[in-house]
Amino acid sequence: MKRDKFLYMLALPGILFMILFKYVPMWGIIIAFQNYSPYRGVLGSDWVGLEHFIRFFSNPDFMMLFRNTMAINLMNLVFYFPLPIIIALLLNEVMSKPFKKLLQSIVYLPHFLSWVIIVGITIMMLTRTDGSINNLLVYFGFEKIDFLTNPKLFWILLTVQSIWKEAGWGTIIFLAAIAGLDTQLYEAAKMDGAKRLRQFWHITLPGIRSVILILLILRIGNIMDVGFEQVFLMGNGAVSNVGEVFDTYVYRLGIQQGQFSFSTAVGLFKSVVGLVLVVIANKLAKRFGEEGVY
Repeated sequence: MKRDKFLYMLALPGILFMILFKYVPMWGIIIAFQNYSPYRGVLGSDWVGLEHFIRFFSNPDFMMLFRNTMAINLMNLVFYFPLPIIIALLLNEVMSKPFKKLLQSIVYLPHFLSWVIIVGITIMMLTRTDGSINNLLVYFGFEKIDFLTNPKLFWILLTVQSIWKEAGWGTIIFLAAIAGLDTQLYEAAKMDGAKRLRQFWHITLPGIRSVILILLILRIGNIMDVGFEQVFLMGNGAVSNVGEVFDTYVYRLGIQQGQFSFSTAVGLFKSVVGLVLVVIANKLAKRFGEEGVY
């Protein structure tokens, strides 16, 4: 520690953040097994054991919440997760550095917009009354579409928003992994007559495979987390059956209705499922010869 004191000082803000906002709040898990009362505190509240978990699993809303959360995350996993890899591979093929930097800036920009702005733009474009998309449909002789109140389109809209906002930002790690590959491999492949596609298939993809698997494992671990802001802002009464997820459910019961113990039990269930999925995915990765997360 004396030798690398400056490195530890550099890591100190991140370590403090993890301790204060990730580990210290774990104390609050206790109230999932209590009838918590803010007036009596954690130590003075009555213990009820697994009562809140039993109530949650026997609730008719459980299957709806589980279905919506899993469906949205699986759509993101299938359609969103591969896109940063594809974009990174395409950007890597751009030879002009100024043009490459311009493209990177364009695809990175949406990441810095808040979900409030993203949803606001979506509503302005898709609203039935004066949305630009519906105006174009009318102009070309088609009927208007209820994009925002159609339950069949809700999951698709969320996926498209996530792709537009985060796909470009997700390329940073993959571009860094590609930049770390040995250039001599490409030179040797060229001498052997390998074209661009062969180089991509036999050098680039195997070289970043471990990074892809690590990020995939971490993504699977967050499969129960949809993202509160996006779903909450996009939701309305017409799509409540497909738009209610664990995050919004916890907010509605825990914050609005004051059921702190019950909402904590729901959050704990999400965390346990995420932990189990990470462990399983990591073991599968190691079984197939990869390093995994740990």
